[in-house]
Amino acid sequence: MPTVTDTQAAVAANTGAEDASLAGSGDMELLAKMGYKQELKRQYSTVQIFAVAFSIMSLVPSIASTISFSLPAGPAGMVWGWLTASIFILCVGLALSDLASAMPTAGGLYWWTHYFAGNKWKHPLSFMVGYSNTLGLIGGICSVDYTLSTMILACVSIARDGEWSASNGIVYGVYVGLIVLHGICTVYFGTIMPKIQNFCIFMNVALIVATVIALPVGKVTRGESLNEGSWVFGHVENQTTWPTGWCFILAFLAPIWSIGFFDSCIHMSEEALHAAKAVPLGIMLSSGSACVLGFLVLAVVAACMNPDVSATINSVYGQPMAQIYYDALGKKGALGFMSVLIVAQFLIGLSLITAASRQVWAFSRDGALPFSNVWRHVSHRIRYQPVNAIIGLIVVSIIFGLLCLINSVAANALFSLFVASNYVAWGVPILCRLVWGKNNFQPGEFYMGFLSKPIAIVAVVWLLFGLVLSMFPSDGPNPSPDSMNYTIVLNGFVWIASATYYILFARKWYTGPKMTVEAHGGSPGSASGEDNDTKA
Repeated sequence: MPTVTDTQAAVAANTGAEDASLAGSGDMELLAKMGYKQELKRQYSTVQIFAVAFSIMSLVPSIASTISFSLPAGPAGMVWGWLTASIFILCVGLALSDLASAMPTAGGLYWWTHYFAGNKWKHPLSFMVGYSNTLGLIGGICSVDYTLSTMILACVSIARDGEWSASNGIVYGVYVGLIVLHGICTVYFGTIMPKIQNFCIFMNVALIVATVIALPVGKVTRGESLNEGSWVFGHVENQTTWPTGWCFILAFLAPIWSIGFFDSCIHMSEEALHAAKAVPLGIMLSSGSACVLGFLVLAVVAACMNPDVSATINSVYGQPMAQIYYDALGKKGALGFMSVLIVAQFLIGLSLITAASRQVWAFSRDGALPFSNVWRHVSHRIRYQPVNAIIGLIVVSIIFGLLCLINSVAANALFSLFVASNYVAWGVPILCRLVWGKNNFQPGEFYMGFLSKPIAIVAVVWLLFGLVLSMFPSDGPNPSPDSMNYTIVLNGFVWIASATYYILFARKWYTGPKMTVEAHGGSPGSASGEDNDTKA
């Protein structure tokens, strides 16, 4: 237990913090300016905040999960598609970093939307962003654990020489077991979660290094030559019925789905030490490293893969990356690497549920979710963890996962849920800042200066483009029911349902972020944000 100074005790008393030892005085005061008392324990350093996002984006497992979306464009589409899209995604990260430094709070995306938006649009836009972000994170949890279950079952298939494949029921059973295990670990490992994040950095870097070294060494050792650089960086294929140029553009979907959770740093804001610095650096470093390291890994993968791209895409093991490891390293090597990928993928799920539970907790603190009083409870017995929010996420994820029982196309809709919903949740607050917040934005410790607005404009344009792109069927026009992209169906339902719920019910009581501490004349529980100067 850290020593509580007189200053901390005084600030805690003035801001209504649950415990003076939960945070330093600077963090408590900044949070109080936004209307909230300190309820969670600040224990994550800058490196550990970066680790949360870096571990969720865990490059090699993420590439393994999404490589089937870029491979149809051939090695050049896979490699250059990653680099191109990841540069634009980095712009999104930088735009969000400016906001996160100025106003670091766990519900940042919907909070910023409410703060910047014009008076007429504050409540509905904030409500939509909060729901879109929450459901996007749930979709991410589902897709991570669905992919993890297929990885585990792919190892079983490799061990049986491809003579066995899992049924949809088996996939769902493994998925449910993993979701429950993730929930238990998140609750009871909360006190050591920062140390787990340190381990995640080490493991992910080690996995990148091992992949970059082992694949070419294994390929050469087996007496096979590496693919030439002209093939790796210049060979474009088209394994779809789209025009070749559009097939190349669709390769952007792999980084869009992989570099997708740097907003987890935002949701950990109220547990970050020196949040105004730690959170933006976590966003910037995680998205930036994914851009560079992902390009490196994919270049090596392209150099070592079977030149017959279709053979890799249609792998008997159900995982193209498993086939690439098998081709380069043989059965034992493939099983070894896939086993490490499984551990890394499990840690992705652990970090993601941790971050997602903070968004659910924050949104419930502001009374936006059904049964908010239940989900916003913070357990003092289990070291200030939002335990109920974690349990709620597990239950909802198990229900959403029933899509696994239909087919892989329905299960892939879970991928689209987190992409489209999060792109809306990221884009709206940035757009609101550009349209309405010209005179209300006060930069924090991290600020892009004169580049801030141009980067924000690029970010909004990219997010709109990525949102539309995520709705295209990947195999080609005129898709069959089995190849249809159901993004618009699933996300359309989410957005229409949220809007209907707001119009019929929530507009009568949802008034945006609520104050939980007396500050600037407010009172605990009062509605905030009738104008842009109410909180900040």
